[in-house]
Amino acid sequence: MRRSILVLLALAAVSCSRDARPVQRSPQPSILLVTLDTTRADAIGPEATGVSTPAFDALVARGTWFRQAYTAAPETLPAHASMLTGLYPAGHGVHENGRSLADVHDVAAARLAEAGYDTAAFVSAYVLGRQFGLARGFTTYDDELGGRDSVERSSKDTTDRAIAWLETPSDKPRFLWVHYFDPHTPYEPPAPFAPQRNAPGRAAYLGEVASMDAQLARLTEAFDRHAVSSGRPAAFIVAADHGEGLGDHGEATHGNLLYQSTMHVPMVVVGPDVLPGSVDEPVSTRRIFHTLLDFAGLGTEHSLRTVSTEVVIGEAMKPYLEYGWQPQIMAVDGRRKAIFAGRTELFDIVADPGETRDLGAGGNLPSTLRKALDDYPVPTSGEPAVEAMSDETRRNLASLGYVSATARPVVRRDAPRPVDMVAIFDDIERASTLFVRGQYRQVIPVLQGILDADPHNLDAALRMATAYSSLGQHGRAVEMFRRAATIAPESPDVRLYLALHYARTDEWPRAVPMLEGLVGEMPRRLAAWEMLGLLAMREGRTPRAIEALERARALAGASFAYDLELGVLYLDARRLQEARASLDRVPASHPGYPMALFKRAQVSVLLNEPDRAAHIARARQHADATTRPLIANERLFK
Repeated sequence: MRRSILVLLALAAVSCSRDARPVQRSPQPSILLVTLDTTRADAIGPEATGVSTPAFDALVARGTWFRQAYTAAPETLPAHASMLTGLYPAGHGVHENGRSLADVHDVAAARLAEAGYDTAAFVSAYVLGRQFGLARGFTTYDDELGGRDSVERSSKDTTDRAIAWLETPSDKPRFLWVHYFDPHTPYEPPAPFAPQRNAPGRAAYLGEVASMDAQLARLTEAFDRHAVSSGRPAAFIVAADHGEGLGDHGEATHGNLLYQSTMHVPMVVVGPDVLPGSVDEPVSTRRIFHTLLDFAGLGTEHSLRTVSTEVVIGEAMKPYLEYGWQPQIMAVDGRRKAIFAGRTELFDIVADPGETRDLGAGGNLPSTLRKALDDYPVPTSGEPAVEAMSDETRRNLASLGYVSATARPVVRRDAPRPVDMVAIFDDIERASTLFVRGQYRQVIPVLQGILDADPHNLDAALRMATAYSSLGQHGRAVEMFRRAATIAPESPDVRLYLALHYARTDEWPRAVPMLEGLVGEMPRRLAAWEMLGLLAMREGRTPRAIEALERARALAGASFAYDLELGVLYLDARRLQEARASLDRVPASHPGYPMALFKRAQVSVLLNEPDRAAHIARARQHADATTRPLIANERLFK
C-alpha cells in the first residue's frame, strides 16, 4: 500500500530511529558517495549521446541504475541537504544556496561515525563550504579551494586529495563523500576533453562531464584497492545533485524551473546485495540517506537496495523567495509528472521526455499527484536565514553564477509564473553579479530592463536605489526608494536600505533612529547591526557601538569585517584583553592594517606584554601617512 504523502514529505526524520536495533553485518562495507554537480541524466551513462563516460558505465554494469531518479531541488546546497538528511527541503528548511542546514537534523555522516566509520568529505565548490551546515559528522571536511578568493576546484585536485586520504592508515570502515563541480558554467573542459573551437555550448558541457568521468575512474579504482587491502566489501553511490537547462524550456543553467533537464538526474548504486540491472520506477535522491544507513547496518527502511513505489516530489523555490514569483512544486508518479506554479502542467515523461505537450491538469490529474501538490508546504517568503547572509557570501555565490536577492520579495496572487519570465533570467544573474562586484554604473541599465519586464520586482528596485546611492546620486536614489516603498509599503527592507543610504550622506544622523527600530524588528539583519555600530562609534556612544558590532560579529562569523573598529572600541572602553583579540584578527590585507598595528602596540604596552617592544617596532615598520605621526607622538612608546 502506498504510504501517505505526508509521511513521504519527511518533515521529521523517518523511521530510522536511533532506538531501532541495527541490522547485523560483518564486516561493514566501506562506502563511497560521489555527487556530480550539474549533471543531466542524458549526459552520462550507457545511453548518453555525444559523450563517452566509461567510469560511470562500469558502475552501471556492476550495480543498479536508476533510470528515473529525481533531485529534491535544482540547486546545489538544498539538493545535497536532502541527500544527506533524507528530507525534502520543506523538512530541512534549506530552499536556496547560501543558507545553512540547522544542526537539529539527523545527518548521514554523524550516524555512520557513531557506527564506527572513519568519515571524510572533499567538496569542490564554495556553495558546500562547512559554514553551510553539511560538515557535521565528518572527521575530515576538506573545503579548501586554493586560496581566499577561490570558489571552486577541479575534479582532479579534489580526487588527488581524496586518494591521499584513502592512503592514510585506518582499521575502520570508511565513509568517503566526494563532490565534483566541473560541469558547472562556465564550461571550460581541459585537454583532451575540450571540443573544437566554436563548438556549441553543449559540446563544451559534455567535455566537462567526460573530464569528470575520468577522475571518477581514478577515484573508484583507488576505493576498490582500499577495500581489497582492508578486507572489506566496497559500496558505491554515484548521483547528480541536479541537471542543467542548456536552453530547454528557455533555461540556460538551473535553479529556476522544474523540467526534466534540471530535475531528472543520473544515479547508480553498487555494493553488497545490490543486484545488477535497472529500475524504471521514479525515486528521489533523498533516499541516498537511507541507503547509506542500510549499507552501514543501521536499518533497511526506504533504502534504494529495495525500491518501493512512491510519489517523488521536488521544488524550485528560488524565484518565489527572491522575486515574489509563483512557488513551484513537482510530483512524479509512474510516468506522470505534474508541475504546479500558479497553474498545473501535466506530462507523460515516458512518451514525452522533453515535456513539450501539456496534457492539461483538469480531470486528467491523478489523485496521487493532486494530493502531493496540495500537501507540500510552501515556505514563508523571507525566512530568517536570508537576513544573515554576508556580503562575502553574496560575492562568492555570484562568482559561481548564483543569484542572491537583497530584499524580501512581495508575494502577490497575480505573481508571474517563472516559466513566463525566462527572457529575463540571464539579466537577473548578470545584475546580481555586477551589483555584488560594485559595478554600479553598469548594473543600472540591466536593472531597468528587469523592472520594465517585472515592475513589482522589489529586489531590482532596491538594488537600483542602492546603486544610485553608492554613486552619490542622492536625488535618483531617493526617487527609487520611493518606488520601492510603493511596491512594498510594509517592507522593512525598504526602510533598511533607505537608512543605509542616509548613513552614507551628510544626513547620517537620520539613519540612527531608523536602524535602532529595525534591529528590534529584524534582529538577524547583519547590515543593520554593522551600520548601527559604526554610526554609534561616530557619535561617541562606545557601549552601544560595541554592543552592535558584537551582534554583527556573532551573525557574520569568520566573514566579520569590522575587527579593527571593534578593537578600537574595546581599547576606548579599557577592555584590553578583548581589544588584543580583536586587533589580532585584522588581516594584513586590510586597508587599515597600519592602524590596527598602532592600536595593537598601545594595547601591548598597557597590558605590559613581554613582547611590547616588538609590537611597537612592527607598528613603525608598517606605518602609513596616518599612523606615522601618531606613533611619533605616542607617549606610551617613549
